[in-house]
Amino acid sequence: MPNRPTPAAPRELHPVQVIAGGICGLVLTVGLARFAYTPLLPLMQAQAGLSDAAAGWLAAINYLGYMSGALLAARLEDARLRHRLYSAGLCLSLLITLAMGMAPNIWLWALSRYLGGLCGAAGMLLGSGLVLGWLMRQGRRPELGLHFMGLGLGIVVSALGVMGMSRLNLSWALQWQGFAFAGLLFLLPAWAWRPSVAPAAAASVVPAVLPSRAWLWMMGLMYFCAGWGFVINATFTVAIVERQPLLSGQGPWAWLLVGLAAVPAVFAWDRVARRFGELKALLLAFGLQVIGVLLPALHGGLAAALGGALLYGATFIGIVSLTLALVGRRSPANPGKAMARLTLGYGLAQVGAPALSGVWVQASGSFHGALWLTAAVLMLGMGLLLRLIWLERRL
Repeated sequence: MPNRPTPAAPRELHPVQVIAGGICGLVLTVGLARFAYTPLLPLMQAQAGLSDAAAGWLAAINYLGYMSGALLAARLEDARLRHRLYSAGLCLSLLITLAMGMAPNIWLWALSRYLGGLCGAAGMLLGSGLVLGWLMRQGRRPELGLHFMGLGLGIVVSALGVMGMSRLNLSWALQWQGFAFAGLLFLLPAWAWRPSVAPAAAASVVPAVLPSRAWLWMMGLMYFCAGWGFVINATFTVAIVERQPLLSGQGPWAWLLVGLAAVPAVFAWDRVARRFGELKALLLAFGLQVIGVLLPALHGGLAAALGGALLYGATFIGIVSLTLALVGRRSPANPGKAMARLTLGYGLAQVGAPALSGVWVQASGSFHGALWLTAAVLMLGMGLLLRLIWLERRL
């Protein structure tokens, strides 16, 4: 009897491929499925009649989906299931982006935003956990800085996409559909270069070193404050600029500046963290973000708006990458699960903040109150970081 050919071994990926695939996954699941909403919001309000309150609620629903995904990810132990759900999130991101441009229907938009939140959780938590776990198994330094470039690149893609399609006078609906087709370019490498999961035997040799409950609570509260600061800017940056009479039409440029600042910032914050430690680097990032939030509240000029956008882009990426990398390194047995648990506070803030701010803006006709409240929440986060730094000095 002839010998049957043995099945080919799975092709080994190069670390560059895994990181590039993770970046493309973030661009697709977060940059397009989520961030495209920000530069398209003024156009949707002008052409589809979307109100400030409805815009805030849609953002809140998106983050409700994100929080639902974080809850699910926090309970997942099976690495293969996490891999399958991440793969599903990649494909679903294209469909929900396409659905946003199907009709000016608030219920369709709400469903799309909720599913988009689930996709964002798949990319940010499951995908990041898979990339980090793969790097750790390969003996590579487990840093997510390069991976999180996908967040800044996603913003750049969404900003350039709106600027380019607006020059063609495409409607809000056609622009959403254009983003869906552009997403195919990111789906292909994200799918082909998905990191493999560890076999059960290999996974069991990783020691389960878990942070203390008190440390996780403090970090979770700090990350709640970071989520509040993130979502206000992520939702309303373009709208804040467009509402100022002298800055009409400049909103996409502010959003592009956010992305351009975010892409290289991951390297800068990594260097700061190496020199001073992650917690002190986070404290600096929070302080700079407070300044960025208050600049457009204190002055209505273009310089203040662009300065706020620049500081936001340069800081939010550092807060996310430093926090998730820190908790992931302290939970090597299942970094994605640890990230998801910490993200619950981040997601809770992202559900409440845009809904409250949208109603407030519609009632007052100004973003100033929402910006001052955001600065106060970020300062609370700074207080929590000072407490964490003090506690670690005592250890």
